[in-house]
Amino acid sequence: MTAVSTLMRRGWCPGVRRPMATGDGLLVRLHPLGGRLSVDQARLVADAARKHGNGHLDITGRGNLQIRGVRDETYPALLALLEREGLVELEGDGPNRLTVTSPLAGIDPLDRFDTFVLARAIEDKAHAIDGLSAKFVVAVDGGGSMPLDAIGADIHLLPVNESNMIAFGVPSSDGLQWIGATALARVPEAVADILSGYARMKKAGRTEARRLRDLERDLVRELADAAALEPTSPLCVRPPAPRAGILHAKGGKAFLLALPFGRCGSAQLEQAAAWSERFGMGEVRLSFTRGILLPGLAESHLVTFLDEARRPGFITEAQDPRLSLLACPGKPDCASALTPAPVNALRIASACGPLLSQGATLHVSGCRKGCAHPSQADLTLVGRDDGRYDVIPNGSTQDATCLHLSIDNLMTRLLPLNTLDDLRCAFAESAR
Repeated sequence: MTAVSTLMRRGWCPGVRRPMATGDGLLVRLHPLGGRLSVDQARLVADAARKHGNGHLDITGRGNLQIRGVRDETYPALLALLEREGLVELEGDGPNRLTVTSPLAGIDPLDRFDTFVLARAIEDKAHAIDGLSAKFVVAVDGGGSMPLDAIGADIHLLPVNESNMIAFGVPSSDGLQWIGATALARVPEAVADILSGYARMKKAGRTEARRLRDLERDLVRELADAAALEPTSPLCVRPPAPRAGILHAKGGKAFLLALPFGRCGSAQLEQAAAWSERFGMGEVRLSFTRGILLPGLAESHLVTFLDEARRPGFITEAQDPRLSLLACPGKPDCASALTPAPVNALRIASACGPLLSQGATLHVSGCRKGCAHPSQADLTLVGRDDGRYDVIPNGSTQDATCLHLSIDNLMTRLLPLNTLDDLRCAFAESAR
């Protein structure tokens, strides 16, 4: 066994130090804080993906960047290169990056506080807590134009109305459950108290929950009390985050370039870096919407930029029906996948154009893990080893189903549907 292969594991969160074996080689995942790369870093990563991998990259649902197709013999050089550039995660078995922010962090005029500054403070205070799963994540949401509700965080932070208080939420079957609030200045300490308390519960055998979001409600209450959280009221629901187009930002406009299924070629990343250098502020931001945000664009450059951006395979219109499709790399690129999810997603989408044009979400996952989208979708399909799909309306890959259909049968049911109510009726038996 080689030195590299001893680092490989399946079914967990890979990093740069610990790549994961997949169907197309090793997968190396970068976790830049806030999803931020300078244009020089973006160019370096694009070149490295071409030289040391197969030239394909993925942007994940947490704003991370995956280099695909890395080979055993090229991995050591890639590791050394990324380490020199400061793009390698810290040592340890915990989260490679603990926090997720909006790509508009620090420049969203609607944010109530600087989420990037708070995320950094939380990382400094809590990242080294022993006993946390590598999948652990804290969503730092400033209340602005890109809500983080759908990323499946263990803790969700959001400002409370007009006060200086920050609410703490945990996922539940009924959406986010708000367990308390504290002053902004105390948030890093309170997060660390909750996470270390959870780790002690695990070590003492008081729970088998692998994630805080799966913890028993009475234990969640105990952690909230120990962190001295004050009672808080339910917070207002905001529209979902935009997935493409022009966004308002401080210091100019920002533009969110979407990518079908988050798949990005080396040339596309290089092109995004060139646009940011030419039209923006010299920074590329990876978005949890699985796209690329370019900040600081001057209004006078938007027409030229848009004309160029429509050519290399980016999605630039917020109404593009492809934005309603969610799919993992699938088989054969992912060794865990049982079906070719992106190919099947496009085929299925051809049968439900009216639904997609209304914004209905279709998630096609090659296996039960649901890496591309951990939350609910209007229709979730989970690949099976017989080539069919488990059908889950208004649910996630973790929800149960009693209905298993082939692609042809799925398309037959979808073709006559025009509304979300039609969709629910068409697959009602799987929801029973």
